[in-house]
Amino acid sequence: MQILTTVRDIRAFSRAQRQDGKTIAFVPTMGALHEGHLSLVRLAERAADVVIVSIFVNPTQFGPQEDLSRYPRPFARDHKLLEAEGVDALFFPSVEEMYPAGAKTFVSVEGLSERLDGSSRPGHFRGVATIIAKFFHAMEPDIAIFGQKDAAQHAVIRRMVRDLGIAVDVRIGPIVREADGLALSSRNVYLDSEQRQQALVLHRALTRARQLAKGGIKQSVGLIAAAHQEFASEPAARVDYVAIVDPEELAPVADVTRGALIAVAAWIGSTRLIDNIVLDAE
Repeated sequence: MQILTTVRDIRAFSRAQRQDGKTIAFVPTMGALHEGHLSLVRLAERAADVVIVSIFVNPTQFGPQEDLSRYPRPFARDHKLLEAEGVDALFFPSVEEMYPAGAKTFVSVEGLSERLDGSSRPGHFRGVATIIAKFFHAMEPDIAIFGQKDAAQHAVIRRMVRDLGIAVDVRIGPIVREADGLALSSRNVYLDSEQRQQALVLHRALTRARQLAKGGIKQSVGLIAAAHQEFASEPAARVDYVAIVDPEELAPVADVTRGALIAVAAWIGSTRLIDNIVLDAE
């Protein structure tokens, strides 16, 4: 596995692969890898000839009071995991490489970027869209694979790709969960054993809403109320949002008959966690 740290080097690597007639799949990460990330790597391996994974803790998607400084960065462990998976190249740039001194250009997907996580994390999706656009420009991958847990992020990226005419096939891998339902997240390492149990309320709230929807309740207001009731059973959880939205537009929907994304975010202690499920159209 090659480790490349500059845009020039990753661009040269990608162009060499394409000149050899190979297809490229790209998996962007911020490191602190877990089985969810590795499942995306395996999807990439099945989808293309060459797999590139990035590890970059992107400062522009963190707010001033968020966890940028303490975000886990176990590079040696991550490197071993990716090497064991047979990844072809690891892109590991510095902040200075991705944001040269005096950089003033950002990518903003208007409308979508202010919904769900964008509402409580102003500027977050501008940072996400900007760094993903930079990666796409540098690598020109045929396929990019993201995890379903960041559903709002995918909507933003898909719109960016469509609006800017970027020639990449954006694909989504399913959420990977612990046996008890907790969605895997790099931020789970912040939770102590008690908080780890408290965090299960996110999955319980989603499961409750899904059960009711399958049982015939189609009005979003009732499903949202049921999810909030489940959150109320765990006093340690501080809810950021419970939302039922269109998966592409992230706009609220009143009825889930035609399908919907149910998304939740909550703080457990000082750790903010997100989760979601997709309801299929009937």
